[in-house]
Amino acid sequence: MTDASNDLKETASVGTEETGANFAERYTEVLGKVNETLDKVDWSQMGRIGKGVGVLVIVIVAQVLIKGVLDTINLLPVVPGLLELLGLVVVGQWSWSNLTTSDKRSAVINKVQSLRKEYLG
Repeated sequence: MTDASNDLKETASVGTEETGANFAERYTEVLGKVNETLDKVDWSQMGRIGKGVGVLVIVIVAQVLIKGVLDTINLLPVVPGLLELLGLVVVGQWSWSNLTTSDKRSAVINKVQSLRKEYLG
C-alpha cells in the first residue's frame, strides 16, 4: 500500500507541475495577443470615444437619479395628486393667455408651424 500511495503522490506532483507550466505558457500567449491588439488601436481616436462614453455614462447616472427622485415623490401620498393639479392649473393658464382670441390662436399655430419647419425641414 505504501508503494501505491507514493505512486499517487508522484503522479499528482507531476500533474501539478505540468499544469503550472501550461498556465504560464497560456498566460504568456494571452498577454502577447492582448499587447498585439492594443498596438493595432488608433489611440488618436480614443479621445472622442472616451468623451462619448463619458457622456453616455453621465446620462445613465442622471436618469437613475431622476427615477429615484420621482419614485420617492410617488411614495408620498399627497404629492402626486398635487402635481397633477398643478399641471392642470398651468395648462389652464397657458390656454387662457394664448387661446382666448383668434389672433392669439393664429400666433400659436404660426409658431408651431415655424418650429416644425425649422426642426423637420
